[in-house]
This record gives sequence, C-alpha cells and structure tokens, in this order.
Amino acid sequence: MSGRRFATFGGVAALGAGTYYLYSAGGDPKLAEKKFEHDAATAARRVKGDFPGQDKEAKKVGEEGYEQVRATAQQYADQAKAEAKKAEQKFDAYSADAKRKFEEAKREAEREYQNAGKQINTAANKFDKTVEEKASETKGWFSSLWGK
Repeated sequence: MSGRRFATFGGVAALGAGTYYLYSAGGDPKLAEKKFEHDAATAARRVKGDFPGQDKEAKKVGEEGYEQVRATAQQYADQAKAEAKKAEQKFDAYSADAKRKFEEAKREAEREYQNAGKQINTAANKFDKTVEEKASETKGWFSSLWGK
C-alpha cells in the first residue's frame, strides 16, 4: 500500500511541479523545460557543495582574460591611431594640392583678366580712332557744304 501512496504523491508532486514551471513560463513548454533544467542544475550544485579554491581559480582566469582583452583593445587602439595618422597625412596632402591648384587658377584668372582688359582698351582705342576719323570727315563735309 505504501508503494501505491508513494506513486500517487510522487505523481501529484510531478504534476504540480510541471504546472508551476508551465505557468511561470507563460504557457511555453520549451521555456518551462529550460527553467526546470536551470533549477535542477542549481540544486545539484548546492547539494554537491563548492570545492576549495574554486573562487581563486575563477579570479585567476578572469585576470588573465582581462589582460588579453586589454592587450587586444590596445592593439586595436594603436591600429586606429595609425589609420588616423595616415588619413591626416592624406588630408594634408589633398589640402596642399587643392591650395596649389587654387593659386594656379587665381594666377590664370588674373592673366585672363589683364588680357581681357588690354583687348577692351585696344578695341576702345580703335573705336575712338574710327569715330574721330569719321567725325573729322563729316566736319569736312559740313564745312564744305556751308562754305567754310
């Protein structure tokens, strides 16, 4: 009879535990199973107990890992600085090249401006000369017309 009671109470306990985990997982059976496995692993660790030196070993591994991460981060930082230096040098070179080209274009524009000014003056002088010649011819024609 005690075997039957044990099976009954064991079944009720299992059903209750299953219901608890299913309810706490919001009805998701996979999540309920994961929670149950986590709780079972935690209970097993507590039953076994901690072994001596466990914390020291974890701390040692943590420090070594920290040093590796720090070294890797420093390496990436050095690479980033080197790339930034290269970019700065390229920027300076492009800037100097752009300034040089601007100065060349400025000098060329000033030459073109001076040439255009000379051509305008030459054309204006030619126009003035032509107007003066035509004016003197007209003056001569009017003078002859009025008899002076």
